[in-house]
Amino acid sequence: MAREEDRDATAAPEGTAADLQSFAVALRRTQGEINRLVHGFAQAQGLHSTDVQALAVVLDSPEPLTPGRLREHLGLTSGAVTACLDRLEKAGHIRRSRESADRRVVHVRYEDGAKAAARRYFLPLAEATERTREQFDPAELSAALRFLNTLNDELGALRVPRR
Repeated sequence: MAREEDRDATAAPEGTAADLQSFAVALRRTQGEINRLVHGFAQAQGLHSTDVQALAVVLDSPEPLTPGRLREHLGLTSGAVTACLDRLEKAGHIRRSRESADRRVVHVRYEDGAKAAARRYFLPLAEATERTREQFDPAELSAALRFLNTLNDELGALRVPRR
């Protein structure tokens, strides 16, 4: 066991904002609260929680999304992604289209009406986020956003096992 004087002088004391355990607990709590809302949306829409995860990926994709890229992002098998997209298309949340010169390429798009329904459902989350943002100055928000984006980049680089 390390003695007090042997500890790194730059290490944050336990329970402070820079303590890894504190970050882990706060991130798990945030994830749990968002998951609770996501599960509620999934249940209200007759979807699986994985379907809602897929919708988020489609919504946030900066370019047209293919089933293959969705599969890679979610760590699912091709069959599981096909079943997920079938459910989402049947429920009116997404549409698949062949818009490129290569007719084998399928793009997945979020339907506007479904997007509006999701916005309505998640409005309390947006409002809670805005109330929270109002409690921080721009420099603090910038640092928090930089932290989250960097963490997401690190997590995105991790390879997940296929289900």
